[in-house]
Amino acid sequence: MHQMTELLMRHKIVAIFRNIEEQAAHAAASALIDGGIRLMEVTMNTKGATGMIASWRQQFGSRAAIGAGTVLDVEMAAQAIDAGAQFLISPNLDEAVITYGAEQGVPVWPGVMTPTEIVKAWKAGAEAVKIFPMASLGLSYLKEIRAPLDRIPMIATGGVDLDNIRDFMAAGACGVGMGSKLLRQDLIQNGDFDGLREHVAQFVQAVE
Repeated sequence: MHQMTELLMRHKIVAIFRNIEEQAAHAAASALIDGGIRLMEVTMNTKGATGMIASWRQQFGSRAAIGAGTVLDVEMAAQAIDAGAQFLISPNLDEAVITYGAEQGVPVWPGVMTPTEIVKAWKAGAEAVKIFPMASLGLSYLKEIRAPLDRIPMIATGGVDLDNIRDFMAAGACGVGMGSKLLRQDLIQNGDFDGLREHVAQFVQAVE
């Protein structure tokens, strides 16, 4: 198993940075790391995403893994890896991206929904898959698909909050992907990064 997948299994939370202004995102990333987050994903549809990934690898690389999200195709995967992304996450399944990532030594955790997609991704070489959109599918869906497919690590993404994060873990998720529920916009906009750190620490404690 790739060390990034091992890190995912150990720390369980992937923080998703999407469309947050670069300076605020940097301060938020620092607060998240102080709060215990060890995997951070910068989505490729965020302005300046590759620059953020490169910068964060230099500044935070010894304390957290930096990956790229919303990686839709091989071209985007190449851009992300060139910037220093240590893992790739997508909302879709593109087997060519999984193959390319493997060739570059970077794990790819693709977005899937159906049992057929889950197995297809796994057979293509994905060590973990992102179940998306979890907010629409619901906790019961995760429980149902985990029953026959419990060999395949699944990341629940969407709809996870402090009230249900333990339920998702109990249902068999190996980890969760979290955006706005973790990166609270009110705290970021007000520059309350101490508050953000304390907020994030609650999630970290919940999955320990």
